[in-house]
Amino acid sequence: MATEKKAVDFEQQLENLEALVESLESGSLSLEDSLKSFEQGIKVARECQTALKQAEQKVELLTRQGDELVSQPFEADD
Repeated sequence: MATEKKAVDFEQQLENLEALVESLESGSLSLEDSLKSFEQGIKVARECQTALKQAEQKVELLTRQGDELVSQPFEADD
């Protein structure tokens, strides 16, 4: 259940970041609001980056065999 919550939080944060970018690109915000949105966007982007890094580390641990890390190419399902 906790993993599901983290995934939902990541997806929500990514949507929030996209909305911030759209509002900044629209050019309709004042300078002050643009700076606030930019600051918030940086914070959200860092949180997303941290979540991705943690996921990467978890995958690395799960693919470790003994003391060796077994690297396998990713094959997407078409």
